[in-house]
Amino acid sequence: MAAIPDDGGDRAPDADVLILGAGVVGLACAHYLLRAGRTVHVLDRGRAGAATSHGNCGTITPSHAPPLAAPGMVGKAARWMLDPAAPFYVRPRLDGELAAWLWRFARRCNPRDWKPTARARSALLEASRTLLEDDLVRGEGLDCGFAATGLRYVFRDEAAFAKALLDLPALRDLGIAAATIEGAALEAMEPCLRPGVAGGLEFPHDAHLRPERYAAELARRVREQGGTIEEGVAVQGFETAGDRVVAVHTDRGPRAGRDVLSALGPWSPALLRLLGLRVPIQPGKGYSITTARPTLAPTVPIVLKERSVCVTAWEDGFRLGSTMEFSGYDESLNRRRLDAIVRAATEYLHEPLGPGAREEWFGWRPMVWDDLPLLGRAPKLANLWLAAGHGMLGVSMSAVTGHLLADLITGRAPIVNPAPYAPARFA
Repeated sequence: MAAIPDDGGDRAPDADVLILGAGVVGLACAHYLLRAGRTVHVLDRGRAGAATSHGNCGTITPSHAPPLAAPGMVGKAARWMLDPAAPFYVRPRLDGELAAWLWRFARRCNPRDWKPTARARSALLEASRTLLEDDLVRGEGLDCGFAATGLRYVFRDEAAFAKALLDLPALRDLGIAAATIEGAALEAMEPCLRPGVAGGLEFPHDAHLRPERYAAELARRVREQGGTIEEGVAVQGFETAGDRVVAVHTDRGPRAGRDVLSALGPWSPALLRLLGLRVPIQPGKGYSITTARPTLAPTVPIVLKERSVCVTAWEDGFRLGSTMEFSGYDESLNRRRLDAIVRAATEYLHEPLGPGAREEWFGWRPMVWDDLPLLGRAPKLANLWLAAGHGMLGVSMSAVTGHLLADLITGRAPIVNPAPYAPARFA
């Protein structure tokens, strides 16, 4: 890409905006910045969309506005932490930053913090749900298996189902539509389920897509609009002058942008620390197993609620996904946790896996202890912007994140109020 004149620093920028990270968040930001008339250069150390964006269950979930830090979560997490196969697990180790993160997270598990956090998450999820279907899938023609089918929670335990029903007024207060389904009716709707279902909840506004295709389609549109995506480029450091980032040093030489947008997901803390920024993101490791579609597959994505396992079936595939494991940046596939996902599916489904070869995958979710992403200008640096910390909702929040960052960088009126997500709240 031809260099454009710089307004500060020693190196002419490669583009108006240099984006670090080509996952769905970075690519969505690139798309909306290009639409706003900016030139864009995206860097990724691997292939576009091949990391955290690749193996999740692809659900688009306004229903997930309630934060993970909820009343009662501390006790539940404490019980789960004794079981290495549980949905939530912290590997025992000496890690001061994780301990501080868990302490702050635990302090937010109360009704006072729950409600404003849920409302802030809901604002992003609702706006993103609309943008994704109307603006990206229909407007841009993204061929990513999008289907507005809704999502269902499935309960086998009567007590757990009864407790979930008590939460419905709070969901309705957030504007989340939910319908109750009795066990026999749910079994009739979903022949894939084994007998003995206590009941379910249906969220008709949710949707799903094939996440790896969504990332590939975003990358296609970025390139078609003139954006550059440079793969296999590892960021190694930064050069600053005053309050500006003037160069990003990589293993292929320096790159620059008039503005720099960091969409590095779970890798944000280590790299941003090189700029003196400390962001409270911990990597929460999730797993998935993908096979061909079984004969008896769910008609819509379902969550096996007591086991916290999500099940998504596409025309050409089937995926089980689950777990939140705080084990740092451990790159091993934990067989115990993969086996636990299959055992959970076996409790609920006639066919817990489809035929043929499996793809076994893990990815790190960028978890922030206040359950809100960091979206906006970074503290102390005038031309550095952050789009990170989406937790388990990166795909769901990707479209609105891209639109909002384009709004902020170009000075337009923001699509949602950016205040709750400002990175300066941690300065």
